[in-house]
Amino acid sequence: MNRAEAIRLAGEHLHSGGFLAELDRRVAYPTESQRPDRRGVLRSYLEQELLPAFSELGFAGELIESPTGRSPFLLAEYREDPSAPTVLMYGHGDVVDGMEGEWRDHLDPWRTTRAGNKVYGRGTADNKGQHSIILSALRAVHQARGGRLGFNVKFIVEMGEEIGSPDLRQVCELLRDRLEADLFLASDGPRLSADRPTLFLGCRGGLRIHLDVDLREGSHHSGNWGGLLANPATILSGAIASLVDERGRLLLDELKPPRISNQIRSMLADVTIEPMPEEPAVSPDWGEDGLSPAERLYAWNTLEVLAMSAGNIKSPANAIPGDAHSVLQLRFVVGTAIDKVVPAIRKAFDRRGFSMVRVSATQSFAASRTDLQNPWIDRIARSIRATTGKQPAVLPNFGGSLPNDVFSETLGLPTIWVPHSYPGCSQHAPDEHILLSVTEEALAIMTGLFWDFGQMQQPF
Repeated sequence: MNRAEAIRLAGEHLHSGGFLAELDRRVAYPTESQRPDRRGVLRSYLEQELLPAFSELGFAGELIESPTGRSPFLLAEYREDPSAPTVLMYGHGDVVDGMEGEWRDHLDPWRTTRAGNKVYGRGTADNKGQHSIILSALRAVHQARGGRLGFNVKFIVEMGEEIGSPDLRQVCELLRDRLEADLFLASDGPRLSADRPTLFLGCRGGLRIHLDVDLREGSHHSGNWGGLLANPATILSGAIASLVDERGRLLLDELKPPRISNQIRSMLADVTIEPMPEEPAVSPDWGEDGLSPAERLYAWNTLEVLAMSAGNIKSPANAIPGDAHSVLQLRFVVGTAIDKVVPAIRKAFDRRGFSMVRVSATQSFAASRTDLQNPWIDRIARSIRATTGKQPAVLPNFGGSLPNDVFSETLGLPTIWVPHSYPGCSQHAPDEHILLSVTEEALAIMTGLFWDFGQMQQPF
């Protein structure tokens, strides 16, 4: 068989119903990693679902116990030819809260439901559908080549990505020799848009910043004390407004990244942000001046207010609250001096009279990015173009956060992500879904890519 026939096999697996049957079986595992009572389900997903799937393709698989006693990892290895390229792949089998009862038409999040071009179910987009696409594409190439792939594969699956991948770095450090490879390739996150194949080279980092104002116990009548007592909600609003203005523009230099390079501007020149009808429209005149929407999303830092509280919003009393709290998030690109952010905020608050606002940070994710000159980038982009006839969007990094730095920094690998969901997929929300049209193209993309890996005589 040839490349086109391998792609045809992957398409047949979708059209025959086989792919969706596998995905339905995987979605049925309620692998909510935030819930301690799901630990047995997390292990079962690896043991009962993924181990047999990898074994069927000739992989040697084993469970790696977490050093902290959390959920285990799966490491599957396929060795064919020491002179052929070795690709390290990654996926995660855990999902966020199922949010039962909040889905449209009372859909069950633990079953897949097809409605036209959409297939609903928790994990369909993040990440069970995406690693199922990879497995299906590997199977198609394996079958087309008569029981061979033509290259070597190592695949690690974790069950804690949705809680910040707490053990991934330590496990990868312990398995460093076994995870040695020429390339890291994975599928997670959304494409630029449903109709444009995408690859990205890393991710923005994320830092949660907590601002707390505690002035006094309890609330006090606004008629008796208004104009006499400092209002913590007013103080907190002013403190936030000193960091980011009413149009989302950063006001503190330490929150900003280095100047966007000409190379990154060139990469993003043909990248347009065009939401689909069911997605939110891009806000006009929002964000940093002088930047395109793509540059704001993929090459700049943003500070977002995630949550605020003061008093009781559902039943407000005529009283001045005693405390106010907010959680902000800084999304940041490579080159940001992230260790200076909290001290800079503290110093700025003290300077502006907001010394009563406490500043702390939690949940930090590193920013990382593959060298923009790495030859794997062009090779993968050419393969995608050969399969689809489309020029893929090549993004310097994903707008969100993934544990990319574990593979790029800890293991020292070039990292490339080829995502197969789209921005409107409702991941982390009710009604999570994939598009069948994107899934069909994704199966073709990955099958063509794996076929091309098998044609390589040696890695770079």
